[in-house]
Amino acid sequence: MILLSEPIVSEESQCPYIEGKMWRFTYFFAREVLDSELSEILARGWRKFVFYYFKPVCHDCNACIPIRLRTDEFRPTKSQRRVKKKCSEIRVQFNDLEYRDEIFEIYKDHSMARFGKKAEQDDFINSFYLPSCPAIQSEYFIEDKLMAVGFLDLSSDSLSSIYFIYNSDYLKYSPGTMSVIKETEYAASLGLSYYYLGYYINENTRMSYKNSFHVNEKMDWSTGQWIKEGISPE
Repeated sequence: MILLSEPIVSEESQCPYIEGKMWRFTYFFAREVLDSELSEILARGWRKFVFYYFKPVCHDCNACIPIRLRTDEFRPTKSQRRVKKKCSEIRVQFNDLEYRDEIFEIYKDHSMARFGKKAEQDDFINSFYLPSCPAIQSEYFIEDKLMAVGFLDLSSDSLSSIYFIYNSDYLKYSPGTMSVIKETEYAASLGLSYYYLGYYINENTRMSYKNSFHVNEKMDWSTGQWIKEGISPE
């Protein structure tokens, strides 16, 4: 790993996840991070975006909880099994990172449909195609048409989901749920122990869904230990 900066603590600012809360985070910049180094970074609760590695250090708030699935114990719930059955016609490929215009077209649709934002090609390439660690992409096809793409980091013991985009025409397939199922199964097929979903935030509906996947582990910030939770009663 080549450190481009020492860890820095940010100024306190408005939390982007919970309205009315303030947040602070520590971060550093790095490149050429080895898969074994990435495993250690993820296990300590850090997340990354391109060369930027960060974790929250908020005062009196532990709302952002690192969460990962144990791939050998992953058991979809009844509703998740329905999604898997509904998506049986979808073909998934896992490839090296490779920019294509058709992927950017999906990103443009995703950004506008979900966030009302116009996407810029240079920003997209700089965000997802300048890897600082081993990385791959998942590609989802229906009738040979690309419908969704996931961006994943690959450590020595895990896959880590960075971002997932999909064409809004395919919402009926529950693409977000489908991607977690398919990517966790792929991680298991590689003999990897974990699939990282990022941060679970109970107070934020866009982040709280992650707790519906089992068996999962959540990290206790106070001890650094990962605590295993069992299968949903559903």
